[in-house]
Amino acid sequence: MPDKQTLRAARLQRRKYSIRKTLSGDAARPRLAVFRSDKHIYAQIIDDIAGKTLVSAATTEKDVRGELPNGGNIKGAVLVGKAIAERAKAAGVTKIAFDRGGQRYHGRIKALADAAREGGLQF
Repeated sequence: MPDKQTLRAARLQRRKYSIRKTLSGDAARPRLAVFRSDKHIYAQIIDDIAGKTLVSAATTEKDVRGELPNGGNIKGAVLVGKAIAERAKAAGVTKIAFDRGGQRYHGRIKALADAAREGGLQF
């Protein structure tokens, strides 16, 4: 019998696939994909038609995280949201489609989205 962690990962994968069936990024409105781990948070802006990542930001990067000892918290998510918005505007992207990666729109995911909106991204 599968353990609790395996079942939880399978549920996350099903939610992720369900979201990606209807959500796609193109040149006019690329997709902001968010991945959350226990220690870090990652964000990418992706053009799915061309198969290219336009910009990315993560708490693993020194210039994004700064002096935070841990990137797996709301403060880290806010910094990544601001960084991804800056980099997207520099690349000429203002409108995006938000892909929460199967996670609830709550906590770190919501903090990143709010910071990206404050930075000038529209979604």
